[in-house]
Amino acid sequence: MKRTDVLVIGSGAGGLSCALRLAQAGIAVTVVSKGPLSGGSTLWAQGGISAVLDAEDSVEHHVHDTLVAGAGLCDEQAVRFTVERGASSVRWLINQGVEFTRDEDDQRELHLTREGGHSHRRVVHAADATGRAVETTLSSLAAAHPNIQALENTLAVDLIVDAGLKRVVGAYLLDVEAGGVRAVTARAVVLATGGANQVYLYSSNPNGASGDGIAMAWRAGCRIANMEFMQFHPTCMFHPDARNFLISEALRGEGALLRLPNDDGSPGERFMPRFDERAELAPRDIVARAIDHEMKRLGLKHVLLDITHKPADFIRSHFPSIHARCLELGIDITKEPIPVVPSAHFTCGGVLTDLRARTDVAGLYAVGEVACTGLHGANRLASNSLLECLVFAQAAAEDLIANLPGVPPQPDAAPWDESRVTDSDEDVVVSHNWLELRTFMWDYVGIVRTTKRLQRAQHRIDLLQQEIQEYYGNYRISADLIELRNLVTVADLIVRSALSRPESRGLHYTLDYPDTRTESVITVLPGRG
Repeated sequence: MKRTDVLVIGSGAGGLSCALRLAQAGIAVTVVSKGPLSGGSTLWAQGGISAVLDAEDSVEHHVHDTLVAGAGLCDEQAVRFTVERGASSVRWLINQGVEFTRDEDDQRELHLTREGGHSHRRVVHAADATGRAVETTLSSLAAAHPNIQALENTLAVDLIVDAGLKRVVGAYLLDVEAGGVRAVTARAVVLATGGANQVYLYSSNPNGASGDGIAMAWRAGCRIANMEFMQFHPTCMFHPDARNFLISEALRGEGALLRLPNDDGSPGERFMPRFDERAELAPRDIVARAIDHEMKRLGLKHVLLDITHKPADFIRSHFPSIHARCLELGIDITKEPIPVVPSAHFTCGGVLTDLRARTDVAGLYAVGEVACTGLHGANRLASNSLLECLVFAQAAAEDLIANLPGVPPQPDAAPWDESRVTDSDEDVVVSHNWLELRTFMWDYVGIVRTTKRLQRAQHRIDLLQQEIQEYYGNYRISADLIELRNLVTVADLIVRSALSRPESRGLHYTLDYPDTRTESVITVLPGRG
């Protein structure tokens, strides 16, 4: 048994920045990390953080760009709340020691790049590895802070909720290496578990993005919103040894062009101007659908992203990580194009929260990709994700600092009961179901959908849920089983949300309803608890 003031589940930018703000205010925090503390999904983020930092830019411009990308489903109040706090969030990171790329002509100024959907240069970055710079800095600070205890290689199984009070009182946690589940009670819990993109066969996310927080919150009684809006990044490396290596949108922001491959594999026709006047700088859903269309039309395995027309020194200095990784794979991006395909990248929906990151369950907060704050609507604007993590982590921390003194310490929770389960000798069932789920989600619930495909997916999900729940109830749990259970839950939420939207909007594109309705309504599914 263990007690803590605040239990933070997840160690990306949202979880760590919230934990640090709380710890700096004297609050005891326990951070739960699936792997090492520095292994949150933020580590893999290449692009940057969008914020109004240029004199020619404005909050109104950033708000407008976000609303346009969100295709009529953004909550304008949430958008303004987030955008207005962008510059201060970047300054906070700088004060923590994050070193962003500076302007070549004036080292006192931050270098700003431009990405798809943005009308101005407003993306602050650390070369092409912004997430790594943020994650390593915050994780080192958290590891050294006396008010933060890290539980590494630990997986949350479920939230512990006082049903009478409808208040979270802790969580059950699995020690992945040693085995065994323990109950940790807390006066408040912050979910910062990231998205659910591993529900698809092809994803740019690390393996841990299995929708754990969304599934746990739904089982605890929280409403889940907008799960049909799964963003596919247009340009993931097509290579057998680098299936989740993302090619940052910043390349297109700096002039890279999408081309069809000629018969000999060389770069051919540029195709994006046929689909949108913004060409390669169109929002991600448009670019991803254009690539998907061309691949299906021509029977291609991939398209090409070409930046060879830029000077070699420019490419190497602006994109050192991408250049180095591609070289390892035998591709010199200064001389040849990169083969790319779309892949699942970002979950725009999630646990419904208010502007203080509070959910429907008292004491439970959701920060970052796990949450649906109203910022993204039907499609996320590039580099608004790390911004959302930072802004709502601060909002949650401020609310906790103000209200936690009035919350009494929680009593010990009931221990995890394994008295009626046995060790499984059928682990192949888990691996088989994992592959089946991710394959039919890719085939039926991907970039382009139909009602029949969605219904087929729902039928298979119903069967899998029965199998997985039976397995979960009879055998000792493992990390793979927990993630599979959560993945099939979020798959169900995605499909049910998609079936309830008879239109095409943002990231949800269905051939049966290609038009967008005049009325714009978010999709909300009630929690199970």
